[in-house]
Amino acid sequence: MASHLRLKDQLPAERPRERLAQRGPDALTSAELLAILLRTGHRGANAVELGHELLRRFGSLHALAQATVEELRQIKGVGRDKAVTVAAAFALARRLVEERVEESEPLNHPEAVARLVREQARLATVETFWVALLNTRHRLLKLEKISQGTLDTILVHPREVFRLAIAAKAAALILIHNHPSGDPTPSEADLRVTRDLVRAGQILRIDVLDHIILGRATATRTRDYVSLRELGALHA
Repeated sequence: MASHLRLKDQLPAERPRERLAQRGPDALTSAELLAILLRTGHRGANAVELGHELLRRFGSLHALAQATVEELRQIKGVGRDKAVTVAAAFALARRLVEERVEESEPLNHPEAVARLVREQARLATVETFWVALLNTRHRLLKLEKISQGTLDTILVHPREVFRLAIAAKAAALILIHNHPSGDPTPSEADLRVTRDLVRAGQILRIDVLDHIILGRATATRTRDYVSLRELGALHA
């Protein structure tokens, strides 16, 4: 079967590199896309199988994206150059997301806010707090990371949030943080922090428009986030 052939023994139309050129990257599996990264210098060994092995060992693309070069090198067949290539590909993907921040749509809907930080939140292993600073038309001026905590605890003080807002001349802001557990349901601490920040914003006349908490979607939870505004919990 073709899946057991070495890349050099496959017909050109079956090889991942040729299929991508002819049909585009969406026609390839994740293992085949990894095979293109891993192929250089692989001396004819089956890079697709190596791609499958990486996904099997790490469990998901999400976990693979978090792997260090040293962790990647623990996989048989992945030397320094291949590990560096894989790490570089995921780093470029993250920078692409960050680059899009500067061309952001108006952040007038929770899904738009979630898209803004979703990839960064997926890679965060501890609770991380961001603030989206907005102009009068609710377009993004800047996305700032405020703090990182332990597995399920973040420390956020109003002076840090509003110091950045004042410096950026922001008219409004949106609070964002992740729950590494995957469950975006707000905790009592989340509600308390939100109330404190809403009160501080009222004093400074900088509107706190929403607080988005990111987790992971499941079979029973179609959205990977909650909006405290939608929950009616955005009050002083």
